[in-house]
Amino acid sequence: MTKAKLKQQTQFQAVLPAYILDTIRTLYDAGFSVEIVGGPVRDLLMGAKPSSIKNWDLATDALPEEMMKLFAARSAFYENEFGTVTIPFKLDPTNDKLVTEVEITPYRVESRYSDKRHPDKVTFTKSLEEDLARRDFTVNAMALRIRKEEQKSTEDGVLCNIIDLYDGQGDIERQIIRAVGAPQDRFNEDALRMLRAVRFATTLGFTIEVQTLAAIKAQAHDLQAISGERIRDEFNKVIMSPRPREGIELLRETGLLNYVMPELEEGIGIGQRGDHKYDVYTHSLLAAQYAADQNYHLELRLAALMHDVGKPRTRELKGGIYTFYAHNTVGEDMAKKIMQRLKYSGNEIEKVTALIRHHMFFYDTEEVSESGVRRLLRRVGPENMQELLKLRILDRKATPVPKDKPYKLRHLEFMLEKVAEDPLDVKQLKIDGSDIMRLLKIEPGPIIGLLLKALLFDVIDDPKRNTKKYLEKRAKERGTESPEKLQKFVNKLYAHEDERVQGLKSKHWVK
Repeated sequence: MTKAKLKQQTQFQAVLPAYILDTIRTLYDAGFSVEIVGGPVRDLLMGAKPSSIKNWDLATDALPEEMMKLFAARSAFYENEFGTVTIPFKLDPTNDKLVTEVEITPYRVESRYSDKRHPDKVTFTKSLEEDLARRDFTVNAMALRIRKEEQKSTEDGVLCNIIDLYDGQGDIERQIIRAVGAPQDRFNEDALRMLRAVRFATTLGFTIEVQTLAAIKAQAHDLQAISGERIRDEFNKVIMSPRPREGIELLRETGLLNYVMPELEEGIGIGQRGDHKYDVYTHSLLAAQYAADQNYHLELRLAALMHDVGKPRTRELKGGIYTFYAHNTVGEDMAKKIMQRLKYSGNEIEKVTALIRHHMFFYDTEEVSESGVRRLLRRVGPENMQELLKLRILDRKATPVPKDKPYKLRHLEFMLEKVAEDPLDVKQLKIDGSDIMRLLKIEPGPIIGLLLKALLFDVIDDPKRNTKKYLEKRAKERGTESPEKLQKFVNKLYAHEDERVQGLKSKHWVK
């Protein structure tokens, strides 16, 4: 999307998708008015290609019931209090997955918002001007009206009239986000608009206009009235933008971060030892920014942002040096609570917290063997290992250190590839529970799982042991022990592994 200056204009040649033109023609032919409104207008005027616009919004003077009749053959549906009718369009007749939706909403006005989230009453109107007056920001309060006599699509597009009552084009040129009318009124209507202001400023690379910014700072506490889901959706757009560092800083500056992710602010002014140049807060924002620079997925960006969130709560001064022991496990618990509060999915929470839990993994080329690498893979999970390596590099870049990817990490990648086919789970053993029951002539019970876990450690130490003959022999040897004794043995194996890793960390002053 271009940032070139946009001259004030009243007409615009728009190349529009066929399904948008078809929808507009249908409404025109039935005698209704209709315009393209909101974000699509802003993006088109800023030079976006129509193919890059995912969500098309139309406004009309037709009522929901009238639209449902017009688009009944298109499987239109209407399930909301705002009168929005959704029409699904198949973009490719041969592919059922390539479907987009067009939303058409009647012109409307809204009464006061008692809960700062929903209007107490929605009234449909015949006036586009009244509809535009209720919108959030000037850059989103413009409309494109296709001239009825020029509905046919050409290579050059169709000629549209631009309805711009609040100088949205001027604000695009000035690169500012400004509320329509009095900003305090817009934010009283829907407190989420404050977060949307930050989101638009971040994604578009704009600044927030002075009065609009002042109103956000004064009313930031109203964000408490907004559900976790709605906050999460806007926050994700900030994180997934090209400029998450700027976005989070703007959240902090406005006071909104205190109602989105206040735990991040605990890191402000918390200095770190060794190679660390920045405090915990700045370091975390830099890591998230580097993740965005690499166009990494949401979970990795969130893990980068929160990987050290536990440091402020674990900092201790020992021997004149600050330590942050167990900050990864404390951070894991904090990140879980943050993500639950913001209603992230279980899979997203599991992925992010696993990366945070293991991001301080120890690896030394001289002290870690192939079996040690297999144990690391077993703890981390093969599905998380590549993301964990990326997180380690992001952590290093944000420190910063001379080399983002030192020899140790390159050597670990080599070792990971070398042991990639080795067994890491009891499911990969050449023996299973049925074999053990047959071999030892026992009924199903906890001892079978304990035996398999004990056998797995034998195989992790030496993958060549993963043969049926060897494992049957070891199962017979272990099978004579009581479940209690075997449980203690397995617990000791796992505890010994954790103690060994912690010992190596302490030896090398690794947190």
